[in-house]
Order: sequence, then structure tokens, then C-alpha cells
Amino acid sequence: MIGEVFTKLWKDKFARIALLVLGVIYLALFMADFIAPYTKDFSDRTMAYVPPSKVFTIDESGRLSRPYTYNYIREFDSNTLEIKYNLDRTKKHYIKFFADGEPYKFLGLIPAKKHLYTTDSDGRIFILGTDINGRDVFSRLLFGGRISMTIGFLALLVLFPIGLLYGGISGYFGGKTDAFMMRFAEAVMSIPSFYLLIILASVLPSGMTSTQRVLLIVIILALIGWAGFARVVRGMVLSVKTQEYVQAAKSIGASKLRIIMKHILPQTTSFVIVAMTLSVPSYILSESGLSFLGLGIQQPDASWGNMLKEAQEFTNIIYRPWLLTPGFLIFVSVLAFNVIGDTIRDILDPQSKVRG
Repeated sequence: MIGEVFTKLWKDKFARIALLVLGVIYLALFMADFIAPYTKDFSDRTMAYVPPSKVFTIDESGRLSRPYTYNYIREFDSNTLEIKYNLDRTKKHYIKFFADGEPYKFLGLIPAKKHLYTTDSDGRIFILGTDINGRDVFSRLLFGGRISMTIGFLALLVLFPIGLLYGGISGYFGGKTDAFMMRFAEAVMSIPSFYLLIILASVLPSGMTSTQRVLLIVIILALIGWAGFARVVRGMVLSVKTQEYVQAAKSIGASKLRIIMKHILPQTTSFVIVAMTLSVPSYILSESGLSFLGLGIQQPDASWGNMLKEAQEFTNIIYRPWLLTPGFLIFVSVLAFNVIGDTIRDILDPQSKVRG
């Protein structure tokens, strides 16, 4: 079934583009240590808000040259009271590919020092400029994306098993059990999730690491989001449990848990696949929103949300547009997931396309 869905998904032009975009993003995040010219801890305070480096391939005599760049010199204009960055053309810094650079541990395990591109030890290359602390925006996009793009999947690993089992039990047993379980689920659904996240995140101890915060955010998101999913599963189970194969399983003495797990819940597979695909974007936005508000991933660790926080100042939007790159990536990723989710829904339930 999964193979057939993927084949049909690939045939759709827009879904194929979305798959390729997400594939490139996740491959880049997986290879972040290698692709990024600097490690996640790199910072050069003398290079605050440096604009993107200019790469040259033609030398002064007009001949083709190896790619090179110049460092920026920070200067203060006393007339306009502005800080300006001018190119230091006294020394070229040639760009090296697949060369040794700052040492790192690939995926946190394998010691390595090869980078996709770098320059000499006294040179600096920032293809997307730097932030207020002189940190390379491109490198932080890669490291921060690991958190922003995986937190949704981690939440689903907690949310969907709970929602499936809860909804399956409620729908199968029915009666008072169903009524009690659904009232509890409705009580959970009535909680304003985003405001609860803000409250819980704001009371967390300040000494928590970003990893601990990520795990806690995942748990909070999952414990809030399972109720709505369980309610839909319960409705599907109510219609499935009267089928002949379920009655046959009962007649041969199969246990209730076995009937729920083996014969009923598998019939919800189509809905689960669609729901999972469409749920990931909401979790990406939730994490980004919390980090943007300063309640999620904390500096100096990066996520797309807390990187975007710097771009909320009007002067940064006008004079440092490279700081908006995290917002663009969030938009592209969420759009790609939604396109894939809508296409999968149309494949598994063709009538939904007609109704829409």
C-alpha cells in the first residue's frame, strides 16, 4: 500500500516538487556538519551583522580565477553615525572545497574536519551574512533546522500511539466507557494549546538545556494534540466494529485487545497517514513560535524560530534582509508538507477531491 501511494504521489507534479524540496532540506540538515563552513559554536564578535560575502571568479586583470573573497572591514561613519562594512582588498582569501576546516564530530559521534567549502585560517566567508554575535547565519540555519524539522516527528511518535489506542478502546467498548472517555478527551481539546505552551514554557527552570527543552516541548505538544485525533479514530472504529470480520474474530474467541489492535485499528491506516503528514507543519510552527517568543530553544543553541526573532526589528528587515532566511525556510517546509498531505488525502480518498 505504501509503495502504491508513493508511486501515485510521485506522479503528481506539485507533490513531486514538494518531495524533492523536503528531500534536499533533510539531506542538508543530515550533512550539516560537513556542509556548514563553521561549527555551531563559532562566533566572531568583530563580524557582527556582516553582509553576505561577495565571491569573485574574475581577478583584477580580467582573467578567470579560482573563487575567492575578501574580508570585511568594520568602519564607523561619523557623518551618518552608521557602521559600514567595506571590503579589505589588500588580501584575497581563496575558497577551498572539500578541505580541512574547524574540527567537529559528524552526527556527534565521528571525529572529522572536512567541510564542503571553507577558506584559509585568517579569512571569513559568510554566504548569508552574520547575526548580532558574529555567527554565520548559513551554518546556524543547518544546525537549527535539525531541531525545527524533527520536533514534529518526535511529537507524532508520542501522540499517535496514544490517540489510536484511546480512540480504539473508546469506540470498541461504547456505552458508559465511551461516554466517559470522550468527555475527558473533549476537556483536553478545550484547553487553549498555544497559551498553555507559553505558560508551561515560561515556568521551566532557566538552567534546562536546549535538549531537555526540546523533549519537554515534544511531550507537551503530544499530550495536548492526542485528543482530537482520538475522537476521529473513535468515530471510525464505531463504523468498523460492526463488520463481519470483526464479528468472526469475536466468535473464535479472540481477545478484545487483539481485535482492536489487529482487526480494527489497521482499518484507520489511510486516515493516520494523512493526519500525520498534515500534523507535522503545525508542530514546526508551534516550536518556531515558542522559540521566537523566547520560550523554546534558547541561545546560543539555534532553531529557526529563535533565529527569526532577530528579524522582528524594522531596521534589520530593511538593512539586513538575510536574517529573514529562517522565515522563508519555515514557509517553504510547511507549504511542502501541506501539499504532500493534501495529495495523499486525495489518493487515499478520491471522493474528498470531488467534495472539495
